[in-house]
Amino acid sequence: MTDLKVAVVDYGAGNLRSVVSALRSIGCEAVVIESPCDVSTSRAMILPGVGAAADTMANLRSRGLSDVVLEWLAAERPFLGICMGMQVLFSHSEEGEGQQCLSVLPGRVTRLPQGLKVPHMGWNQVRHSGQLPIFRDIPDGANFYFVHSYVAHPEDESIVASRTDYGAPFCSAVQRGLLVATQFHPEKSGILGLQLYRNFLEMAAA
Repeated sequence: MTDLKVAVVDYGAGNLRSVVSALRSIGCEAVVIESPCDVSTSRAMILPGVGAAADTMANLRSRGLSDVVLEWLAAERPFLGICMGMQVLFSHSEEGEGQQCLSVLPGRVTRLPQGLKVPHMGWNQVRHSGQLPIFRDIPDGANFYFVHSYVAHPEDESIVASRTDYGAPFCSAVQRGLLVATQFHPEKSGILGLQLYRNFLEMAAA
């Protein structure tokens, strides 16, 4: 995987450097893209993210990066969204006064239920079937690191790759073809987080 080039979308997300560092630690060539450019030599794309949906969408649009992401996904090329990078793939987020998102995946993003401490921050178990390549060599119930106040509700239940309990079960990862997205942060999740990146890169290289 040392010759695999991955475009990491930079729209000002605070976890971008951690993602790049994690990728480089496993021998990946991570190329940060800050504006529309030729990404044809990249084999995969990663959209990291922390913060608010409205700010994320505004920054993606102002930098011309929303079109780059949408064109990449329309071509069904390998893609990984992380945290906010997962949420903005859906149709609409209720964060703030509501925000139209990229509408790649039908569904909505809502705040965690009342009565729970928000943000949901720290380690929590990720439950998966073990059948998807993105979770190869990652035990069912393994702990990953979360920081979020909103959760995604896909209309198509078949794309739900994992669930996590916080008050009630929520969708913590999705996969549709070569599109993968996680609510948790692999770059903050130690050895198993790096394994998830390796699995994604192997999917991209196949």
